[in-house]
Amino acid sequence: MSRATHTRAVVAMSLGGLLFGFDTAVISGVTDALRHEYALSSAGLGAAVSAALWGTLAGALFSGPPGDRWGSLAVLRVVGLLYVISAVGCAVATSLPAFVAFRVLGGLAIGASSVLVPVYIAEISPPQRRGLLVGLFQFNIVAGILVAYLSNYLVAQAVTADIAWRWKLGVAAVPAALFLLLLTGLPQSPRWLTARGRGGEAQAAAARLGLAAVPVVESGGTGRLDWRIHRMPILLAIAIGLFNQLSGINAILYYLNDIFAAAGFHGVSGDMQAIAIGAANLVATVTGMAVIDRVGRKPLLIGGGVVTALALAGVALVYAGAASAAWLLPLLILFIVAFAMSQGAVIWVYLSEIFPTDVRARGQSVGSATHWVANAVLSFAFPLVADWDRALPFWFFAAAMLAQAVLVWRLFAETRGRDLEAISADLAR
Repeated sequence: MSRATHTRAVVAMSLGGLLFGFDTAVISGVTDALRHEYALSSAGLGAAVSAALWGTLAGALFSGPPGDRWGSLAVLRVVGLLYVISAVGCAVATSLPAFVAFRVLGGLAIGASSVLVPVYIAEISPPQRRGLLVGLFQFNIVAGILVAYLSNYLVAQAVTADIAWRWKLGVAAVPAALFLLLLTGLPQSPRWLTARGRGGEAQAAAARLGLAAVPVVESGGTGRLDWRIHRMPILLAIAIGLFNQLSGINAILYYLNDIFAAAGFHGVSGDMQAIAIGAANLVATVTGMAVIDRVGRKPLLIGGGVVTALALAGVALVYAGAASAAWLLPLLILFIVAFAMSQGAVIWVYLSEIFPTDVRARGQSVGSATHWVANAVLSFAFPLVADWDRALPFWFFAAAMLAQAVLVWRLFAETRGRDLEAISADLAR
């Protein structure tokens, strides 16, 4: 029973990643429909696409304190309900303001998931498997991206063009309802219960989850994120959240169909190439999960930064006319593979490891909010800059990835195989 409960807990939590990934990628299949439905300019399309991200930012910023106060699990049950409402609302919205409002609501759920799901999984995982188990969240993000691409393609074949975009967005209600159902009956994190002084409940939760013992958490914590105490993990959280988006990953995923169209690929050809990229992303994520607890976090980030920089520079050369358009798909696949095995595999694991238990959700919120601010800004700016110079965004992303590799090499702490309490104690010093 205990092993089954632990497995169910990890599966349920990581399903939150599938919803995260689905929402990230599904918008790429409706950008053209939104442009025509509401007569949007490039700036208007950027605003429509990025609108949900401001809700995501709010979810990331404000879910930390309630997560630390009431526990990640309790807040995630509310989040599951928001997912369902958002998906159904987007499917039936009859005006742009209504559509944006429901997208913002879904964004709140995604932002909260990006904070609370990795925290819960990290707190119930043994050190030697923590990278793999928290990595399941990222695996499901990537699976959600691939499912979104497949869903967009299938819906486009089955439904008339005038309503296809509604179905593409509305099908997210199915995994959202499953996520909400699987959360029912799971126990709170024993670490969180211990930190709140609820030792008896912590023992019972640990037994249900099959943990050998209730973890001994840090004593003397204030429950507040304090710059004087938590300066180093705060800086690391901001850095990893920022550089994750400076890779260009979400801007590229949001506008993937437009990127292929700009290089001469249209219609079904672009859709099928998007599926190929989604599949490569999934395979590379599995590979990253398999090695993260063996190789470590720093080597993956450094190596991935160098390879993504090279791939992005190649894409820039394609758009600058210095390389054939035939290189675009291989270069984007190389970029996706390098990202998935490095930034993609590491970000949520690393953020969940570096803060003490009493402020772990708040700390995760700092990194996640940084991630979403950068995401919103870049997704808004990408079509504007690309209209001016198609190669320029990719040169910028390549330079950022080289800077990340140097920063990680010089400043980041390795967390592989260590107890959460030992990691946070070292960083506090």
